[in-house]
Amino acid sequence: MASKQKRYEALVHALHGDIFRYAYWLVKDKAVAEDIVQETFLRAWKSLDSLKDENAAKSWLITILRRENARRFERKQFDLVDMDDVVLADDIHTNEQQLEHRELHHLIAGLADEYREPLLLQAIFGLSGDEISIQLGLNKNTVMTRLFRARNQLKEALEQPNERRGSKNG
Repeated sequence: MASKQKRYEALVHALHGDIFRYAYWLVKDKAVAEDIVQETFLRAWKSLDSLKDENAAKSWLITILRRENARRFERKQFDLVDMDDVVLADDIHTNEQQLEHRELHHLIAGLADEYREPLLLQAIFGLSGDEISIQLGLNKNTVMTRLFRARNQLKEALEQPNERRGSKNG
């Protein structure tokens, strides 16, 4: 039991930051991301004996995290709100860098899942095409094509004139 505890603590220490960053990218909410990461590591503890290859730990945890995120929607009961009763506040930041980051985040979030997931696995985790193909259960050529198309879609979106940019520049 002590060796399992040490193995688990080493796993959490080494990969918690990466797993949290990926969770945050998926859900875009810090509290929800923290909950999903906690559930991920709880499930990892319960099935730690099934992890035979320590080099595959990151991919294993990402798979658990993706399943935990999916479970969240299986259990979720959406509350409906009458929009006439809700006041929406404008969250306008003047910091240009924050605007650029938000715009890029929005563009990435707007990509289809088939393009967004490989791009995030590459950009956030630094996974190679081979590692992404294993993680997503796809052919490496498919992964590389999706990465190429994702980057091109982002490039095209950033090159298009944006009315919001023009209005904020005066």
